[in-house]
Amino acid sequence: MSVERTVFGELNGQPVYRYTITNNNENSVSVLTLGATLQSIVLKDKNDEPRDILLGFDTVEGYMTLSNYQGATVGPVCNRIGGAAFEIGGKRYELTANEKDVNCLHSGGEFSFALWNAIVVDADAVEFSYVSPDGVNGFPGETTVKVTFTFGDDDALHIRYHAVSTRDTFINLTNHAYFNLNGYDAGTILDHVLRINADAVTAVDDFSIPTGELMPVESTPFDFRTAKPIGKEIEADHDQLKKTGGYDHNFCLNGWDGTLKEAGSVASEQSGLKMNFYTTLPGVQFYAGNYLSGRPGKDGKPMEKRTGFCLETQFYPDTPNRPEFPSCLYKSGEAYASETVYAFERE
Repeated sequence: MSVERTVFGELNGQPVYRYTITNNNENSVSVLTLGATLQSIVLKDKNDEPRDILLGFDTVEGYMTLSNYQGATVGPVCNRIGGAAFEIGGKRYELTANEKDVNCLHSGGEFSFALWNAIVVDADAVEFSYVSPDGVNGFPGETTVKVTFTFGDDDALHIRYHAVSTRDTFINLTNHAYFNLNGYDAGTILDHVLRINADAVTAVDDFSIPTGELMPVESTPFDFRTAKPIGKEIEADHDQLKKTGGYDHNFCLNGWDGTLKEAGSVASEQSGLKMNFYTTLPGVQFYAGNYLSGRPGKDGKPMEKRTGFCLETQFYPDTPNRPEFPSCLYKSGEAYASETVYAFERE
């Protein structure tokens, strides 16, 4: 096991570091201090050939000017908040409306484009930390955040989140990795075989905000309880698919109780790679890269529509405005903690 730090680039006169954890299988995970961003996951495929399975960029400029949040840590509240506002204790907080001038998306990108501090905490782990000032993009409280990435010889990437705020506030952290188990330059992900342990999804309106309905997946294209190719029904004649141009929905994970549970799996026959994923959180946003538009990524390769997929573990979208959803409100001084695991194997 080893951890190597290199200079990835520079932002506003400050160095951006890249930390690479390499295990004894010669597989590796790299994370940037810019946005606590997963920059690469390199795994040996069924033919013992290394493949980088993350979409992303080779430069700081790419992440700052072309990013669709590739690999970034997102917070203090990921996903969408309808009307770019919420209330806490009867007080209304107006947020940055950075999506269609209506929604607050990914908290205006604060965590994802900030420079984080990092320390090596073990031969297989790096801890990233950031202090968000009170009031950024309208969110109350100075919030201290730590995200620890651990990658051991079992080829499992553990992401552990911890946050505490000085005021009552909403906290909902995730990572926005775009995966392609055939490689970042390998084309469509529609033949990947996906399974999600969810009996329902949160139905959305025309602005991708949950309506409050927990829509059963049975007899719909959203039924991934039995593994099937992502592309099998992505173009089906279904109102929810039309609203979002394909899959971009929160799946309500079965049996949520705050403990670490298996949420599903995804596999590619071409590479022979499989990823099992686990979380302590109640939901996962499955996004099929519907709005990727050909921006140049690593090696200048265009990231076209549906060449990467996201499995963003989370509390449900717009939870601050939906008291019937599992709550992500944390009192002043109360610790938020969650864990997500992406465990890789060769089939």
